[in-house]
Parts: sequence; C-alpha cells; structure tokens
Amino acid sequence: MASITIAKPAEVNGDCPRLSKNYKMETNKVTVVLGAQWGDEGKGKVVDLLAINSDIVCRCQGGNNAGHTVVVNGKEFDFHLLPSGIINSKCTSVIGNGVVIHLPGLFEELKKNELKGMEGWQQRLIISDRAHLVFDIHQQVDGLQEAEKGKNSLGTTKKGIGPTYSSKATRNGIRIGDLLGDFDIFEEKFRTLAANYKRMFPSLEVEIDSELVRYREYAEKIRPLVRDTVAYLHKGIEEGKRVLVEGANAAMLDIDFGTYPYVTSSNCSIGGVCTGLGIPPKLIGEVLGVVKAYTTRVGDGPFPTELHDETGQMLQERGHEVGVTTKRVRRCGWLDLVVVRYTAMVNGYTSLCLTKLDILDTLKEIKVGVAYKSNGKKINYFPSSMPELSNVEVEYVTLPGWACSTEDVRELGKLPPAAQNYVKVIEDFLQVPVKYIGVGQGRESIISAH
Repeated sequence: MASITIAKPAEVNGDCPRLSKNYKMETNKVTVVLGAQWGDEGKGKVVDLLAINSDIVCRCQGGNNAGHTVVVNGKEFDFHLLPSGIINSKCTSVIGNGVVIHLPGLFEELKKNELKGMEGWQQRLIISDRAHLVFDIHQQVDGLQEAEKGKNSLGTTKKGIGPTYSSKATRNGIRIGDLLGDFDIFEEKFRTLAANYKRMFPSLEVEIDSELVRYREYAEKIRPLVRDTVAYLHKGIEEGKRVLVEGANAAMLDIDFGTYPYVTSSNCSIGGVCTGLGIPPKLIGEVLGVVKAYTTRVGDGPFPTELHDETGQMLQERGHEVGVTTKRVRRCGWLDLVVVRYTAMVNGYTSLCLTKLDILDTLKEIKVGVAYKSNGKKINYFPSSMPELSNVEVEYVTLPGWACSTEDVRELGKLPPAAQNYVKVIEDFLQVPVKYIGVGQGRESIISAH
C-alpha cells in the first residue's frame, strides 16, 4: 500500500480568551463523514461503525430526501432524517439547525425503526429549535414546480426540501421554535405561508384548519426532544465528548459545488457542517470521504462515466442500486476519480472509506476515469457548465480485476493482489489514504486498512 503523509492541522492555542481553558481542541476534534460522489456511497454504514466509539452523532443539513441503510445483526434499518448512529444505544443523536424536518415523516421513521428493534430513542434524540419545518404544502409545491419544468425537470425527490429552503431564504419559513412558542403566532405564520403559495399555485389545496390541529399535537410530541443544540454541542466538546457528524446527500449534490441545477438545496460539503451545527472550522479534525468503488447517481444530470451496457446492469443488480428514499433505480458507471479529486479539493478529506469493493468481484477488467478532455484538450478543472460536462471525453486506465470473492476478507493483506492494487491506484491518484474498505452489507464487513 502507498505510504502517504497527511499534514497535521496546526495546533490551536488552548488559552483562547473566548473559550474555557479546558476546551480540548488539540485532542478532541469533531470527526466528519461526507459523501464524495453523488450520494448513496454507504455513509450510513460508516457512521454506524464510527458511532460505536462516539458520544454524539449529528445530522447537519438536508431532510428526508436523504436515505441511509444500516444492517445490524441481519436487520436492515432505513434512516432519512435520523442520524445513522441512533442505533448505538450509548450515543446521543442530534438533528441540527441546518436540517429541514417533516414531522409526519420523522415520527413515521421513528415508528418503523422502533418496530425493527430500535429502542430508547426518546432518551437519546435531540432536535434543534432552529431547524426549519417542512410542511405538506412544501411537498405539494415541490411536485407542482417539477411539473411546470416539464422535460427540464430536475428529478427531485418531491419531499419539499427545495421549497422549504426557499422559504428559509426568503424569511417566511417556520422553525421548530415557532411551533413550540406562542401557537397564535405559529398559526399566523402558517396561514401567511399557505396564502403565499396559494397565490403562486391557485390549484393548490390546503386544509389549513386541520393542519393546525395536527401541528398542535405534533408540538407536544416533539417538545421533550427540542433544545438549543449549539450550546449542547459546544458543552459536549468542552467536556471531551467525541462528536461525529454525518453529512446527508454528497458533494456532487452540493448547491454550490455540485452539478447545478441537478443538485440538492443545501450545502452537503464541509461548509454545511459549520453552518448546520454552529461548529467553527477549527474544531473539525478528521474528514472522512466515503467513496463507492464505482459511481452511481439517482435522478437527472450529467454522468461522464455512466455505463449503458451489461456491465452497468451488472453493477446495478449486484449492488442492489435502488434509491432508499425514491425507490428509483440508480444509474451506474465506472469509478470517476476526477469527481473524487474535485470533491477532495472542496472538502479536504484526511482519509477515505472505499465501499462496495465486493461488487466488482466478478469483473476481469475494471476501468477508472482519471482525466477529462473538453473539445479535444485535457482540462485541469471540473466543469461548472452542464453542457460542457455532458460532452467531456473521459480518459480511463484499465486495471486487472480479481475475479474472486472478497466478501469474507477482513484483513487488507488477504485481499487479492489485484484488489489491493485497485485501492493503491485510488490512494496514489488522490494522495489521500484509504482507511476503511467495505466488502459487504453488515457492520462487520469492513476492513481497517490503516
């Protein structure tokens, strides 16, 4: 394996006048897990693994448009709003201010996972009072906006995420704290929001009175879980608690750095951690980028290494590539290291987790995208223009496959030599070490590589 030295972040003066002297910033940094492609890389499994040694696990952005699957003791848990670490009974889960929350969806998710054996969540789930609410109105508007676009639709999940972030940006959004405050003020805000959307979409039907009755009930259900999460997290860090942050979606879906407009409505890159939780950059330590051993994406938009042949179909079938949230079949293609190098620039990965290596077990040859050409010339940037990205020519390297099963391998040295070489090529290209390798669905199916 390649030996790569990663520069350590500069130490922070523990005597910073704005913080307590026992604020252990040198040794107690926040660990962040981020998707490095278009999502569905297997972040939930990685977070579940790391949560075993964490005290607090946080979601910082997105909503129930995200989908994370965790398999524990043969049981499959699906999370959309909940941090994947909630399965760990010794870990507190935090839904931060940057998340947009659909309360009916949240309680449905809690109930479904409770029936599968998730116990005691009432004592270890905390929700930010600053988080914005996703209403059914937002979901209806999401669908109407997509319908208006016709053939130019973006393929959104229609979960109301974009309209909710739009409400937040135009300052007529409604937060959890509003719901728990003076209900007359909440009602006024809700009626104003509904009237605004009704003017925009006359066909929109909203049962305002029945919604208000429903949300009065939700207010009492959610109240015991809500607090100021900014103060809670900083107190926990000061006390030496280990904090893990789970990014939803992935870097190529980031509203600023992704394949805009085929993106989500939040910053799912490293910046969303700071704004979505109130954590300053100097408290962030390890940034683990999760990379699938090939590439997938759900929905529309350019996909340079996409495969439309039997290999793409094989990846889809062996990888069970169906969206957790949308149930749509994921598009599949070769690993695109141009994409991962770009997201590494934005996110500053200190290490990587390579997932689903076992899905490549049957291939005799494997291609990896290592460069783009635009108009016949190699480019050293990732195109922001979707027409340009749609027309790039991908330069590949072809590597030998290993043509044998890796599912039962638990040590790096016991991987087939060709599989070890595949990992080494990724490390050498990105100059970032691969710390974990996933070779199956379960929590136990991860190789510690470093």
